[in-house]
Amino acid sequence: MCLIVFAWQVVPGIPLVLAGNRDEFFQRPTAPANWWEDHPQVFAGRDLEGGGTWLGVTREGRFAALTNIRAPAERREDVRSRGMLVADYLTGTASPEEYIAKLSAETDNYNGFNLIVGTPDNLIWYNNRDKEDDRNGQLLAPGIYGLSNGSLDTSWPKVVRTKAQFASLLCQGAPRDAYFEMLSDTTRASDCRLPKTGIDIEWERALSAVCIDLPTYGTRSSSVVQVFPNREPVLLEHLIHAGA
Repeated sequence: MCLIVFAWQVVPGIPLVLAGNRDEFFQRPTAPANWWEDHPQVFAGRDLEGGGTWLGVTREGRFAALTNIRAPAERREDVRSRGMLVADYLTGTASPEEYIAKLSAETDNYNGFNLIVGTPDNLIWYNNRDKEDDRNGQLLAPGIYGLSNGSLDTSWPKVVRTKAQFASLLCQGAPRDAYFEMLSDTTRASDCRLPKTGIDIEWERALSAVCIDLPTYGTRSSSVVQVFPNREPVLLEHLIHAGA
């Protein structure tokens, strides 16, 4: 995922409501969200190159999602696919706290990432680059949050805009289709508001949109997730560019 907005313990009866876009190169082979044959309790898309996933749920209400940290100067090729962080949590039995405690000793095995793992009772955000945020690796308080390719709630234009729209939709009790419409916004930020993340200005402009549309890279899918306390979660996916 490259943009996630989520409400934790805000909507009565629905501990987690999440909307997000996955951005990726179109040539990277991907399977759409479905029940996994090798782990029948997992419902998620699948990265057919790295073997992991970016977002998924289980029948019991376990949930995980991932965004990459945009830091091209720090990127390494000799590390494990970050998508395995989501897959390992969903296919395992560790609590969110146990999983993050173990992971925190292994962060050098991955390029930069934000990871959200949870159940209907607990939710944790973990970032292997930002050690200064007191929330990092801790149970999140109730609230509305946004993630892109920086840290939690970094004030990039598309994070700020989408969080505000998301909060409005929640207040209205909007249908799920409204969240997908929110995620389809192709408006780019003005140059004066662009972050500086180590890529050239043309890429910064293109990646500032909620929904990205470039010749070889862009938003591959949009997802809406609802996790409930006493029944199976819902994960809906709209494919935008199926790719390879």
